[in-house]
Amino acid sequence: MAQSEHRLPVELFLDLDRSGPVPLYYQIASRLEQAILDQTLPAGARLENEVALAARLGLSRPTIRRAIQDLVDKGLLVRRRGIGTQVVHGKVTRNVELTSLYEDLERSGQKPETRVLSVEVVPADEAAVEALGVDPGSPVLHVQRLRSADGVPLAILDNVLPEQFTDLDREALEKHGLYQLLRARGVTMRVAKQRIGARAASAREAELLDLSRGAPVLTMARTAFDNSGVAVEFGQHCYRPDRYSFEVTLVDR
Repeated sequence: MAQSEHRLPVELFLDLDRSGPVPLYYQIASRLEQAILDQTLPAGARLENEVALAARLGLSRPTIRRAIQDLVDKGLLVRRRGIGTQVVHGKVTRNVELTSLYEDLERSGQKPETRVLSVEVVPADEAAVEALGVDPGSPVLHVQRLRSADGVPLAILDNVLPEQFTDLDREALEKHGLYQLLRARGVTMRVAKQRIGARAASAREAELLDLSRGAPVLTMARTAFDNSGVAVEFGQHCYRPDRYSFEVTLVDR
């Protein structure tokens, strides 16, 4: 059930300077940002629509729309089709270490949800052969999932696993994180080779992640190895940059 609109107190905007040099959209955005930071607008709150807010404040809709877009760009608000504009539940900051997104979300107090887009046994292509060290054409499991946090789409996860894991099924992948399933089978992951980047979202990615077409996404390619040095999974993932970031600690040697 969609959350009801959160009607902002008009007192929040009583001191707007309508004739000064500071643009009105900036003043509105600043007050909305403060309301989010002090939880006058709590996480998950749905804003009243732009037309209603503009009418209450005696401002134009483009002014309100630009103010809201500023906060969307900052990652404080998110637009969701059929629901409206909501305060984000908190950006996930992921340490670059050998954990899964599912585990990171649980540790940050968010509720991970998984939609399996596809799961199929396919012949190993060139990328899988190089990453996993398997024979060309050997059977591998190809899994694509959409991972959400508290109902907001966050990442598209694309994984390839070697033949011993081709019996993993859709139900297990929807209920559990991939690394949880591997550990349950006795796999001990010790090291991973990882590459982080960014690019424009494809049309399909933009639709799944509720982004505008061509919007930027963060990317991560990772091959994880067990304690005997055997590759156990190869992943190529993309993430919404307004909801997700990587954090690295650098130590001088």
